[in-house]
Amino acid sequence: MTKTTSEGGAMTVADVLVSELAAWGITLYLGIPGSSSLPLVDAVRRNPDARYIVVRHEQTAALAASAYNKFTGKVAVCLTIAGPGATNLATGLYDAKEDRASVLSLNGQVQAQYAGPGGIQEIDQDAFFRPIAVFNNTVADPSTAVKLLTRALRYAIIGRGVAQLSLPNDIQREPLEPAYCERETCLSAVAAAPTDGAVRAAAEAIDGAKRPVILAGFGAMRAAGAVLELAETIRAPIVTTFRAKGILPDENEWVAGVHGPLGTPHARTLVAESDLVIACGASFSDFTGIPGEKQAVHIDIDPLQLGKHPLAAGVYGDCAVAVPLIRERVRPRDDTGARAWLAERKREWFMNLDREADPEAVPIRPPYIMKVLSETLPEDAVISLDVGENQWWFGRNFRMKRQRFAMSGYLGTMGFGLPGAIAAKLAYPDATVVCITGDGGFSMVMADFVTAVRYDLPIVVAIMNNHELAMIREEQREANYPPYGTELTNPDFAAYAEACGGAGIRVARPQDLADAISRAVRMNVPVVVDIETDPKRFE
Repeated sequence: MTKTTSEGGAMTVADVLVSELAAWGITLYLGIPGSSSLPLVDAVRRNPDARYIVVRHEQTAALAASAYNKFTGKVAVCLTIAGPGATNLATGLYDAKEDRASVLSLNGQVQAQYAGPGGIQEIDQDAFFRPIAVFNNTVADPSTAVKLLTRALRYAIIGRGVAQLSLPNDIQREPLEPAYCERETCLSAVAAAPTDGAVRAAAEAIDGAKRPVILAGFGAMRAAGAVLELAETIRAPIVTTFRAKGILPDENEWVAGVHGPLGTPHARTLVAESDLVIACGASFSDFTGIPGEKQAVHIDIDPLQLGKHPLAAGVYGDCAVAVPLIRERVRPRDDTGARAWLAERKREWFMNLDREADPEAVPIRPPYIMKVLSETLPEDAVISLDVGENQWWFGRNFRMKRQRFAMSGYLGTMGFGLPGAIAAKLAYPDATVVCITGDGGFSMVMADFVTAVRYDLPIVVAIMNNHELAMIREEQREANYPPYGTELTNPDFAAYAEACGGAGIRVARPQDLADAISRAVRMNVPVVVDIETDPKRFE
């Protein structure tokens, strides 16, 4: 292992850990430096393969690390100080926990003699991270540092979650010879093949169904081709969870769209009239809303997911491995009119979306914003979606081509959009990266727009600015409460972007929107498109 100390002296624990991670291809760090993490930060500085993105709030670091794994499947590292630096990570790390994203969190800790009551910037980090992490430990002996790091990495990848390692400042500085360190072997990825019996049972259940429908979840995103081949073989339509929106283009003849409250009416009809749901990497969340009486063939990499829903057959395995094996066993079918029926329903639905997209209304209506974004963004754009009313309209009205997107799923935290876009641009520097957010979500993390400027990350931030927490307003209306506490006093977001060193475009007229988005995509700087819009849905 190459020494990274510029002084030519012995390697320290911090040097060895950073080099160890680089050997595993983990080189992206996000966080804020401070006294308890200084040796680690300096080791990152001196390692030629490592990159440290200094954010303005640790929540951004954790949300970006979670998004990085959702987009790429790779691990990023949160690197922060003890105490408040660690606690500020909580929301982003909980997002990773809930959505099963692999993240490594390296946190400084005070020296042992300063721990306990009265310590400055010191908390019991083992206790704090215990509910969040699949692995959680503190390095108390330099000789165990590499073993604990590789174990943490193994847990993060195989356990698909957050692994946390706290390192006291004095331990980080201790000399360490990597050649004599005990370590565990880390797998870069995990794929499980199902048993032959499970494949046979699934194929028999599918062959026995008269009206099967495929439910594609986020766990099938890297098995899109296999899911489509299964659909074509058994002539079954594909509905998706929200997080799997875009697994295949909306125009594909077998794709019926999202199932659930933001979904299409024909997706609901297909599931309601089906006699079997073939769930590929889907968790049967309440939001997806598959009726509880529907029998399912359930394929999932997490065996604990199997049995949450009534099973016709449970298949423990990776969708990319299991679905092709099942397709080889099932009986090919002739199309009995399902494709033509679906084509007509989709035509009617898309016409309805076009009618909703009023090109004259001021303030600009959200359906029109989504229509323009659908038509204007490149087909291969990477989209980071925030939580709120922008998310509702994206799920319902945005038409996916070959774009991919990520969002905060189970946790549903506002503020995900901008950190997710930063992560996407770091992962895919040549791609068009777009954050679709609202004024509420953006304002929670807007300090880190300057992070995109500082690191030359040209992203487009499209803000649906309705001057309200509009989704909360809608929830109050549906629950028969009057609007209260939802109005927002906003700055001029376009002017703010320019003050940060980026570009800002303000759009108040619908006829200006398409040109504004096109210009923003072509700019080589981070840009905010501040879109004045209507908080109402269909009142």
